[in-house]
Amino acid sequence: MKIKEIPADRLDTKLFIEEKAGEIREAVRSGLAINALSGGVDSSAVTMLGHKALGPRLKTYFIDNGIMRQGEPREIASIFKKLGVKVEIVDAKEKFFKALRGITDPEEKREAITQTFYKDVFGCLVKKSRAKYLLQGTILTDVDETVAGIKRQHNVFEQLGIDPQKAFGYKILEPLIQLRKDGVRKVAAALGLPRSVSHRMPFPGPALSARIIGEATPQRIQIVRHATAITEDVLAKIRAFQYMAILHQDRVTGIRDKMRDFGMQLEIRCWDSIDARRGEPTKLSYETLSLLARRIVAEVPGVVSVTYNITPKPPSTMEAV
Repeated sequence: MKIKEIPADRLDTKLFIEEKAGEIREAVRSGLAINALSGGVDSSAVTMLGHKALGPRLKTYFIDNGIMRQGEPREIASIFKKLGVKVEIVDAKEKFFKALRGITDPEEKREAITQTFYKDVFGCLVKKSRAKYLLQGTILTDVDETVAGIKRQHNVFEQLGIDPQKAFGYKILEPLIQLRKDGVRKVAAALGLPRSVSHRMPFPGPALSARIIGEATPQRIQIVRHATAITEDVLAKIRAFQYMAILHQDRVTGIRDKMRDFGMQLEIRCWDSIDARRGEPTKLSYETLSLLARRIVAEVPGVVSVTYNITPKPPSTMEAV
Protein backbone atom coordinates (compact mmCIF):
# COMPACT_ATOMS: atom_id res chain seq x y z
CA MET A 1 0.00 0.00 0.00
CA LYS A 2 1.42 3.37 -1.04
CA ILE A 3 2.03 5.79 1.81
CA LYS A 4 0.57 9.25 1.29
CA GLU A 5 3.26 11.80 2.11
CA ILE A 6 2.49 14.91 4.14
CA PRO A 7 5.08 17.52 3.04
CA ALA A 8 6.42 19.75 5.81
CA ASP A 9 5.11 22.91 4.13
CA ARG A 10 1.55 21.52 4.19
CA LEU A 11 1.71 20.07 7.68
CA ASP A 12 -0.79 21.33 10.26
CA THR A 13 1.05 20.18 13.38
CA LYS A 14 -1.85 20.70 15.80
CA LEU A 15 -4.24 18.67 13.61
CA PHE A 16 -1.60 16.00 12.97
CA ILE A 17 -0.87 15.55 16.68
CA GLU A 18 -4.54 15.29 17.61
CA GLU A 19 -5.27 12.80 14.82
CA LYS A 20 -2.28 10.57 15.56
CA ALA A 21 -2.84 10.63 19.33
CA GLY A 22 -6.44 9.60 18.63
CA GLU A 23 -5.30 6.76 16.37
CA ILE A 24 -2.92 5.50 19.06
CA ARG A 25 -5.69 5.58 21.70
CA GLU A 26 -8.09 3.77 19.37
CA ALA A 27 -5.56 1.02 18.58
CA VAL A 28 -4.33 0.43 22.13
CA ARG A 29 -7.70 1.02 23.84
CA SER A 30 -7.38 0.04 27.52
CA GLY A 31 -4.17 -1.91 26.98
CA LEU A 32 -0.48 -1.02 27.18
CA ALA A 33 2.04 0.09 24.57
CA ILE A 34 5.82 0.24 24.76
CA ASN A 35 8.40 2.22 22.85
CA ALA A 36 12.14 2.51 22.59
CA LEU A 37 13.57 5.98 23.02
CA SER A 38 16.95 6.56 21.37
CA GLY A 39 17.09 10.34 21.78
CA GLY A 40 16.76 11.06 18.07
CA VAL A 41 14.01 13.38 16.91
CA ASP A 42 11.91 10.53 15.44
CA SER A 43 11.81 8.36 18.57
CA SER A 44 11.47 11.45 20.77
CA ALA A 45 8.43 12.71 18.84
CA VAL A 46 6.82 9.26 19.02
CA THR A 47 7.49 9.12 22.76
CA MET A 48 5.72 12.44 23.33
CA LEU A 49 2.84 11.45 21.02
CA GLY A 50 2.41 8.21 22.93
CA HIS A 51 2.64 10.01 26.26
CA LYS A 52 -0.03 12.47 25.12
CA ALA A 53 -2.28 9.62 23.96
CA LEU A 54 -1.76 7.06 26.71
CA GLY A 55 -0.07 8.71 29.69
CA PRO A 56 1.28 6.05 32.09
CA ARG A 57 -0.02 3.25 29.83
CA LEU A 58 3.00 3.90 27.60
CA LYS A 59 6.14 2.16 28.88
CA THR A 60 9.25 3.90 27.54
CA TYR A 61 12.62 2.17 27.48
CA PHE A 62 16.10 3.29 26.49
CA ILE A 63 17.99 0.25 25.23
CA ASP A 64 21.65 0.67 26.17
CA ASN A 65 23.10 -1.43 23.37
CA GLY A 66 26.71 -0.33 23.92
CA ILE A 67 26.92 1.35 20.51
CA MET A 68 25.47 4.77 21.36
CA ARG A 69 27.24 8.11 21.75
CA GLN A 70 29.08 9.13 24.88
CA GLY A 71 26.78 9.49 27.93
CA GLU A 72 23.66 9.06 25.80
CA PRO A 73 21.39 6.88 28.00
CA ARG A 74 21.43 9.01 31.16
CA GLU A 75 21.41 12.30 29.28
CA ILE A 76 18.25 11.38 27.32
CA ALA A 77 16.50 9.88 30.36
CA SER A 78 17.18 13.11 32.26
CA ILE A 79 15.68 15.30 29.48
CA PHE A 80 12.46 13.27 29.38
CA LYS A 81 12.17 13.09 33.15
CA LYS A 82 11.82 16.90 33.07
CA LEU A 83 9.01 16.47 30.52
CA GLY A 84 7.14 14.08 32.83
CA VAL A 85 8.08 10.90 30.96
CA LYS A 86 9.64 8.06 32.94
CA VAL A 87 12.35 6.27 30.97
CA GLU A 88 13.72 2.90 32.06
CA ILE A 89 17.29 2.19 30.91
CA VAL A 90 17.84 -1.43 29.88
CA ASP A 91 21.42 -2.72 29.84
CA ALA A 92 21.70 -4.95 26.76
CA LYS A 93 25.32 -4.30 25.77
CA GLU A 94 26.45 -7.92 26.05
CA LYS A 95 23.60 -9.20 23.87
CA PHE A 96 24.33 -6.75 21.07
CA PHE A 97 28.09 -7.26 21.04
CA LYS A 98 27.57 -11.03 21.03
CA ALA A 99 25.24 -10.67 18.03
CA LEU A 100 27.77 -8.46 16.18
CA ARG A 101 30.77 -10.70 16.83
CA GLY A 102 32.63 -11.63 13.66
CA ILE A 103 30.26 -9.74 11.30
CA THR A 104 31.77 -7.32 8.76
CA ASP A 105 29.07 -7.06 6.07
CA PRO A 106 26.97 -3.88 6.57
CA GLU A 107 23.61 -5.51 5.87
CA GLU A 108 24.43 -8.49 8.10
CA LYS A 109 25.29 -6.06 10.90
CA ARG A 110 21.98 -4.29 10.45
CA GLU A 111 20.11 -7.60 10.46
CA ALA A 112 21.92 -8.79 13.61
CA ILE A 113 20.98 -5.56 15.39
CA THR A 114 17.39 -5.75 14.13
CA GLN A 115 16.89 -9.33 15.31
CA THR A 116 18.56 -8.69 18.67
CA PHE A 117 16.53 -5.53 19.25
CA TYR A 118 13.08 -6.73 18.17
CA LYS A 119 13.13 -10.44 18.94
CA ASP A 120 15.49 -10.80 21.87
CA VAL A 121 15.56 -7.56 23.89
CA PHE A 122 12.14 -6.17 23.06
CA GLY A 123 10.56 -9.61 23.00
CA CYS A 124 11.47 -9.95 26.70
CA LEU A 125 10.14 -6.47 27.49
CA VAL A 126 6.85 -7.20 25.74
CA LYS A 127 6.35 -10.34 27.82
CA LYS A 128 7.33 -8.50 30.99
CA SER A 129 5.00 -5.55 30.35
CA ARG A 130 2.22 -7.54 28.62
CA ALA A 131 2.03 -4.80 26.01
CA LYS A 132 0.62 -5.71 22.62
CA TYR A 133 1.82 -2.62 20.72
CA LEU A 134 5.17 -1.05 19.97
CA LEU A 135 5.22 2.65 19.07
CA GLN A 136 7.97 3.32 16.55
CA GLY A 137 9.37 6.41 14.82
CA THR A 138 9.59 5.07 11.27
CA ILE A 139 9.56 7.92 8.72
CA LEU A 140 8.98 7.91 4.97
CA THR A 141 12.67 8.17 4.06
CA ASP A 142 13.34 4.95 6.02
CA VAL A 143 10.74 3.16 3.90
CA ASP A 144 11.95 4.65 0.61
CA GLU A 145 15.60 3.64 1.13
CA THR A 146 14.67 0.13 2.30
CA VAL A 147 12.19 -0.63 -0.49
CA ALA A 148 14.60 0.74 -3.12
CA GLY A 149 17.30 -1.60 -1.82
CA ILE A 150 19.67 1.28 -1.01
CA LYS A 151 19.98 0.45 2.67
CA ARG A 152 17.89 -1.78 4.93
CA GLN A 153 16.56 0.38 7.75
CA HIS A 154 16.13 -1.65 10.92
CA ASN A 155 12.60 -0.33 11.58
CA VAL A 156 10.93 -1.27 8.27
CA PHE A 157 8.92 -4.52 8.15
CA GLU A 158 5.44 -4.47 6.61
CA GLN A 159 6.70 -2.88 3.39
CA LEU A 160 9.00 -5.90 3.01
CA GLY A 161 6.19 -8.36 3.63
CA ILE A 162 7.18 -9.04 7.27
CA ASP A 163 4.33 -9.26 9.77
CA PRO A 164 5.70 -8.07 13.16
CA GLN A 165 2.86 -9.83 14.96
CA LYS A 166 3.99 -13.20 13.58
CA ALA A 167 7.72 -12.45 13.69
CA PHE A 168 7.96 -10.82 17.13
CA GLY A 169 4.60 -11.26 18.88
CA TYR A 170 3.37 -7.66 18.86
CA LYS A 171 1.94 -5.05 16.51
CA ILE A 172 3.88 -1.94 15.48
CA LEU A 173 2.28 1.52 15.28
CA GLU A 174 4.08 4.09 13.10
CA PRO A 175 2.40 7.50 13.50
CA LEU A 176 5.21 9.44 11.72
CA ILE A 177 5.39 7.28 8.60
CA GLN A 178 3.86 9.97 6.34
CA LEU A 179 6.54 12.51 7.28
CA ARG A 180 10.15 13.20 6.40
CA LYS A 181 12.73 14.62 8.77
CA ASP A 182 11.75 18.29 8.32
CA GLY A 183 8.12 17.45 9.10
CA VAL A 184 9.07 15.42 12.17
CA ARG A 185 11.06 18.38 13.52
CA LYS A 186 7.95 20.58 13.28
CA VAL A 187 5.86 17.99 15.12
CA ALA A 188 8.54 17.55 17.80
CA ALA A 189 8.64 21.29 18.45
CA ALA A 190 4.83 21.45 18.60
CA LEU A 191 4.86 18.62 21.17
CA GLY A 192 6.99 20.77 23.47
CA LEU A 193 10.33 19.07 22.99
CA PRO A 194 13.32 21.38 23.54
CA ARG A 195 15.22 22.55 20.47
CA SER A 196 18.19 20.43 21.53
CA VAL A 197 15.97 17.42 20.75
CA SER A 198 13.67 18.71 17.99
CA HIS A 199 16.63 19.90 15.93
CA ARG A 200 19.07 17.20 16.96
CA MET A 201 21.17 15.67 14.22
CA PRO A 202 19.90 12.41 12.71
CA PHE A 203 21.51 9.32 14.19
CA PRO A 204 21.30 5.86 12.57
CA GLY A 205 19.28 3.00 14.04
CA PRO A 206 22.36 0.73 14.10
CA ALA A 207 24.06 3.61 15.99
CA LEU A 208 27.86 3.73 15.92
CA SER A 209 28.08 0.32 14.25
CA ALA A 210 26.91 2.13 11.10
CA ARG A 211 30.02 4.29 11.38
CA ILE A 212 32.47 1.41 11.44
CA ILE A 213 33.61 -0.26 8.24
CA GLY A 214 34.25 -3.85 9.27
CA GLU A 215 33.57 -5.56 12.59
CA ALA A 216 31.99 -3.48 15.37
CA THR A 217 33.92 -4.68 18.41
CA PRO A 218 33.73 -2.91 21.80
CA GLN A 219 37.25 -1.56 21.20
CA ARG A 220 36.43 -0.17 17.75
CA ILE A 221 33.16 1.30 19.02
CA GLN A 222 35.10 3.13 21.72
CA ILE A 223 37.44 4.60 19.08
CA VAL A 224 34.60 5.94 16.93
CA ARG A 225 32.70 7.10 20.05
CA HIS A 226 35.71 9.17 21.12
CA ALA A 227 36.16 10.58 17.60
CA THR A 228 32.43 11.36 17.43
CA ALA A 229 32.60 13.37 20.66
CA ILE A 230 35.50 15.42 19.25
CA THR A 231 33.74 15.93 15.90
CA GLU A 232 30.52 17.08 17.56
CA ASP A 233 32.47 19.42 19.82
CA VAL A 234 34.46 21.05 16.99
CA LEU A 235 31.45 21.33 14.64
CA ALA A 236 28.88 22.31 17.29
CA LYS A 237 28.40 25.80 15.87
CA ILE A 238 28.27 24.67 12.24
CA ARG A 239 24.73 24.92 10.86
CA ALA A 240 24.80 21.52 9.16
CA PHE A 241 22.16 18.80 8.81
CA GLN A 242 24.45 16.07 10.11
CA TYR A 243 28.10 15.34 10.81
CA MET A 244 29.95 12.21 11.85
CA ALA A 245 33.22 10.32 12.24
CA ILE A 246 33.69 7.00 10.44
CA LEU A 247 36.31 4.38 11.28
CA HIS A 248 37.82 2.64 8.27
CA GLN A 249 39.00 -0.96 8.19
CA ASP A 250 42.28 -0.44 6.33
CA ARG A 251 45.38 0.69 8.17
CA VAL A 252 47.80 3.29 6.83
CA THR A 253 51.39 4.23 7.55
CA GLY A 254 51.94 7.14 9.93
CA ILE A 255 54.80 8.54 11.98
CA ARG A 256 54.90 8.95 15.77
CA ASP A 257 57.98 9.76 17.81
CA LYS A 258 60.08 9.50 14.63
CA MET A 259 58.99 5.90 14.17
CA ARG A 260 56.60 4.15 11.76
CA ASP A 261 53.08 3.80 13.15
CA PHE A 262 50.84 1.52 11.10
CA GLY A 263 47.63 3.04 12.37
CA MET A 264 43.93 3.62 11.76
CA GLN A 265 42.21 6.16 9.56
CA LEU A 266 39.02 8.10 10.23
CA GLU A 267 36.75 9.82 7.73
CA ILE A 268 34.72 12.90 8.61
CA ARG A 269 31.41 13.62 6.85
CA CYS A 270 29.38 16.81 7.23
CA TRP A 271 26.15 17.36 5.28
CA ASP A 272 23.88 20.19 4.18
CA SER A 273 20.38 18.79 3.56
CA ILE A 274 16.71 19.35 4.32
CA ASP A 275 15.19 15.87 4.42
CA ALA A 276 18.15 13.47 3.89
CA ARG A 277 17.04 12.51 0.38
CA ARG A 278 19.76 14.65 -1.15
CA GLY A 279 22.79 16.24 0.44
CA GLU A 280 25.86 18.33 -0.27
CA PRO A 281 29.08 18.19 1.74
CA THR A 282 29.35 21.27 3.95
CA LYS A 283 32.11 23.63 2.83
CA LEU A 284 34.09 23.62 6.05
CA SER A 285 37.01 26.02 6.36
CA TYR A 286 40.56 24.68 6.18
CA GLU A 287 41.11 25.89 9.75
CA THR A 288 38.15 23.80 10.98
CA LEU A 289 39.28 20.71 9.10
CA SER A 290 42.83 21.14 10.39
CA LEU A 291 41.57 21.47 13.99
CA LEU A 292 39.50 18.30 13.60
CA ALA A 293 42.42 16.31 12.24
CA ARG A 294 44.89 17.55 14.85
CA ARG A 295 42.56 16.86 17.78
CA ILE A 296 41.56 13.39 16.57
CA VAL A 297 45.11 12.13 15.94
CA ALA A 298 46.26 13.64 19.25
CA GLU A 299 43.35 12.41 21.40
CA VAL A 300 42.22 9.11 19.84
CA PRO A 301 44.85 6.38 20.34
CA GLY A 302 45.99 4.58 17.20
CA VAL A 303 44.58 7.04 14.63
CA VAL A 304 47.17 8.47 12.20
CA SER A 305 44.99 9.71 9.31
CA VAL A 306 41.86 11.88 9.05
CA THR A 307 40.08 12.56 5.73
CA TYR A 308 37.01 14.62 4.70
CA ASN A 309 34.35 13.30 2.31
CA ILE A 310 33.40 15.72 -0.51
CA THR A 311 31.03 13.48 -2.50
CA PRO A 312 27.35 14.57 -2.68
CA LYS A 313 24.31 12.35 -2.06
CA PRO A 314 23.67 10.71 -4.47
CA PRO A 315 25.86 8.84 -5.37
CA SER A 316 27.15 8.85 -1.76
CA THR A 317 24.86 8.25 1.23
CA MET A 318 24.73 10.10 4.55
CA GLU A 319 26.16 7.16 6.49
CA ALA A 320 29.08 5.09 5.27
CA VAL A 321 27.53 1.62 5.58
